[in-house]
Amino acid sequence: MVDSNNIMKALVALAIEKTLLNMGEAVYETVVDTLYKKYHCYIPYCYEKPEYLKAVLKDLYGASYNEIVNSIEQHLGEFTHNKEVKEFLQAL
Repeated sequence: MVDSNNIMKALVALAIEKTLLNMGEAVYETVVDTLYKKYHCYIPYCYEKPEYLKAVLKDLYGASYNEIVNSIEQHLGEFTHNKEVKEFLQAL
C-alpha cells in the first residue's frame, strides 16, 4: 500500500532542494548546514516542521525569503491543492 503522506513529504523535499539548488550549490549547502546546526534535522523533516525552514530562510536571506517560498510553491505546482501541502506552504 502506498503511503500518500510519504509521497507528499518526498515531493515537498524535492521542491525545496530544487529551489535551493537553482539558487546555487552554496545556498543549498548553507541551508542544509544551518538546519542541522540549529534543529538537528534535514530537508525532508521540514515537511512536518515548516517553521524550521521558515526561520532558517528568514535568518539567512531576509527579504528574499518570499521569493524562495514562491519558487517552492511553483515547483509543487499541481500538488498545492493537497491539504498537507497547502498547510505546509501556509506555515512558510
